[in-house]
Amino acid sequence: MRLGISSGLKHASAREWAEKQVALGCRAVVFPVQSNEPEEKQAEYVEEARKHDLLIAEVGIWRNALASDPDERKVNMDYCVEQLRLADRIGARCAVNVAGAFGKRWDGGYRENFTKEARRQTVEMVREIIDRAEVRNSYFTLEPMPWMIPTGPQDYLELIGEVDRERFAVHLDIINMTNSAERYFHAEEFVDECVSLLGKRIRSCHIKDVHLKEEYTLRLEECAPGKGEFPLEYYMSKMDEIDGDMPIILEHLNTDEEYVRYFEYLKTM
Repeated sequence: MRLGISSGLKHASAREWAEKQVALGCRAVVFPVQSNEPEEKQAEYVEEARKHDLLIAEVGIWRNALASDPDERKVNMDYCVEQLRLADRIGARCAVNVAGAFGKRWDGGYRENFTKEARRQTVEMVREIIDRAEVRNSYFTLEPMPWMIPTGPQDYLELIGEVDRERFAVHLDIINMTNSAERYFHAEEFVDECVSLLGKRIRSCHIKDVHLKEEYTLRLEECAPGKGEFPLEYYMSKMDEIDGDMPIILEHLNTDEEYVRYFEYLKTM
């Protein structure tokens, strides 16, 4: 496996970016340059990643391609396509987004997220992005979320069949899918289920932790590695068995100092 962080850390040049990532112990990175930035800048970061043996795990998107407003949806769809083209051009393992939400919050949980119409639109959205990007070297992926499709490995596998595109693959965030008591208390079995169903389709992973709070009702809270109870070492070992170069990216921390602190914790596993 190749550990990395979602932060680019504070830097003033592509070289400084790569050097800071390597000094921390990262072997995988999230590409910090966007498709609407100059190609010369993109090329500089790609070259420094190559020189420093940093695998480009992901190109992030993080826009609602299913927004209810037609103008917003078009802008977001175009951005998805360009980010996937960027991933393809630089040889990233994947471009990643969430499916999208049918409400005010771009990544929020709504009943409408689980309608037949939402699924139909999701399938069409993924197909259109892949087809328009004419992707050949990378993959488009959806990060699972607790309150939108795909919410689990079986759901993801079914979605892959419905989309029916070779360049649609899996981004695994197992903490986002830990949305029930069963998955929380049987975490190792849940990891095994993800490996069994999705396996070689996984292109990149996120890592964090989850904590069960004592208050009623069931309250599962995302937290930094080591602050929860998820068997992270088991998760990491299973991802490594799938692919010795599997990117595992630490995310959702607030400061560079926190990234350094909790990355050091992951390195002890």
